[in-house]
Amino acid sequence: MEKLKKVELKHFSSEYMQGLNAFVLTEEQKQFSALPSNFEEINEGQHRIVILSENTPVGFFLLNANERVKKYSTNRNAMLLSALSINHTEQGKGYAKQGMTLLVEFVKAEFPNCDEIVLVVDKANIPAQKLYVKVGFEDTNERLIGRIGEEIIMRQFIK
Repeated sequence: MEKLKKVELKHFSSEYMQGLNAFVLTEEQKQFSALPSNFEEINEGQHRIVILSENTPVGFFLLNANERVKKYSTNRNAMLLSALSINHTEQGKGYAKQGMTLLVEFVKAEFPNCDEIVLVVDKANIPAQKLYVKVGFEDTNERLIGRIGEEIIMRQFIK
């Protein structure tokens, strides 16, 4: 088994743009997520986070500290994790798991007021659900109907 490369979470910067714009997702994956290039323009309270392996973007997600969070949590200090994607050519190498494992410490350091991360995952997206449980998210047993069907709300508290 190849040695896992060092993974880091970093705030988006233009130096990562080329790598992020090269991301590919399968048609199936596109129904669950979005390409990083869809987020060249972001709204107030949205933070683009890049998952880097040896300084190369391999993954991407958004942390939202805006009105959208209220749909999923009553906690004023919660942030919403959304749009997690791993470049198709880099999938299966553990980057999503490593990136999500670093999430709590990253949020503690970068967003010290945040004490909860919430996310929504499509019921049909079993791999993502398994990943989120593995890294410490729990099912809130709350459900919504989203673009493609039932969605599961999950959360992780930050101590």
